Formats: sequence, structure tokens, C-alpha cells
Amino acid sequence: MLIGICGGICAGKHAIAEYLIREQGFELLQLANKNPLPITNELRDPARLEKSETKSLPSHKDETVFETVDSLLDFVTKRWTEHWVTTDIWDHTTLDRLLLRPFFLLVSVDAPVSLRWQRFRDRCSRQQLDPPDLEKFVMWNDRHLYDREIGRAYLTDRAQVRLFNASSSLEELHAALKRLDLSNDERLRPTWDQYFMQLASLAAQRSNCMKRRVGCVIVRDRRVISTGYNGTPRNITNCNEGGFKIAQVGISEVVYSKGYNMDKESAEILSAAGIHLRQFSPVRSNERYVANPR
Repeated sequence: MLIGICGGICAGKHAIAEYLIREQGFELLQLANKNPLPITNELRDPARLEKSETKSLPSHKDETVFETVDSLLDFVTKRWTEHWVTTDIWDHTTLDRLLLRPFFLLVSVDAPVSLRWQRFRDRCSRQQLDPPDLEKFVMWNDRHLYDREIGRAYLTDRAQVRLFNASSSLEELHAALKRLDLSNDERLRPTWDQYFMQLASLAAQRSNCMKRRVGCVIVRDRRVISTGYNGTPRNITNCNEGGFKIAQVGISEVVYSKGYNMDKESAEILSAAGIHLRQFSPVRSNERYVANPR
């Protein structure tokens, strides 16, 4: 598995990478060309300071620094069962190359701009540089996210997992990362339940029901037999006349995603017909937490 981390200035990319390295046995991978397009021309440029922060991450192998993203991918492909992490994702070309591989997971992290400004001030202090005022930082942040050449918003929008790092507490960040369980292999390849539920969600988009869109997939021996969505089909016996389709056609198990206001009655009918009912529990795709009030 290779986890790539992207996000805004001081959103928490390096804190997440450090947790994965120290607590879950990941190894850091780096690109030699850290950031070809700086945000400003000043010494306290966020990109320059971010490069110095990357050097502080625990890594001791020269072989984990690569000249190109392709050489990095060649390295990981031979060791895809091991755990790797990188924060060196700077443009859509690099990201496109990474997303082609089945072992890659993109994680984005974000935080309130006021909190990120304070973190940047702390970073400047560590480098013995004068920090910017909030207005200048906001201008840098806007260019970092939305500039046509270096904007990162395009990258964060494509993340499979999103983390909202709205706390100043590392303990809370680590607890959120533990709940997310980023190293779970199910994030790379969906389970059968995830796979079929995603097909059902896609089918639901065809529904024109005014109250609730519902999709379904009928499966036998892990092969899709049919898909459908809620509506009023022709030539079907009404429910009040005994036309509970599911119970009549020999289906043995129903897996559902979200509850409905007729759950109890439906469950009783399915149980009487000998049909197993089970709710789908996917892995978390985002995590949100806030700073404790003071």
C-alpha cells in the first residue's frame, strides 16, 4: 500500500505521515524535486518551509528518494504489500500516475485557515523567520489552492479519504487516524458487499421517486443477475395482494445500507420467509473532529 497525503498549507500532512511512520510501520518515500513552483519569492515561502519540515520526518534509507514519480512507482510495485507514505504530490500529472496503481490511496487533509495560520507562525518561529500577518497568509493560501499553475484544490477534490483536522491536539488527530484505519486493505479493493452496494447506489440515481431514491442489485454466487430502482413497475401484484417480490422469488439474504420507516414490518415479512436481513457497514471515508472549547 502507498498512501499519498495532500492538503492546504499547514493542514497537517506531515503530522499524519509521522503518525503512520511511527505508529503503523509505514516508510517515507520522497521525490528529489520537492516543489518546482514556489508560492512566493520570500524566505518564509510555505513551500520552502514545508520542504524543511519533510526532512524532519523519520526516514533513514537513501533508496527511498526518487528522481521521478515513475521510479518511485517501480520501487513500490515490487513491494506493494509493504506500507509506504509520501507527501510529495504537487501536480495533477503526478497524481494521475499514482492513481493508476491499485495499491495507491489518496488522503486529503484540511483545517480552518486561522488554525493553519497559527501553525505556520509556529513553523516560521522554528526557522527563526518573521511570520506573515493573517491577510498575507490568506493570500498565500488562495494561491496555493486555486492558482492555475500550482493550485492544490484539484488534487484534494480527488481524494478517496478526507480528514478534517480542526483541532490543535495531536492526541485527537491520532485518535481520528486510528478510527479511520487507513492501512485497511478494504480501502484499496472493495469487499463484495462494498462492490454490490456501490452498484446499487448507482442504480438508485435512475429513480424519480419524489420521497427517496432506492437502488438494488440481485446477486447469485457473487454474479450480478439484475439491477433496479424504486418506482411502480407494470404487471406486478401490489403489496396488499401478497406481491412482496423479494419473499417470493427465492432470495436468501438482503443487505441494506440505510434504514427506512417500514423497517420493522419489512423485517418481520423477511424473517417469516426465512430471509436473512443484514445492514452494510462500510469503512469510514472521512473523519471530522473539533478543538475542545476553552
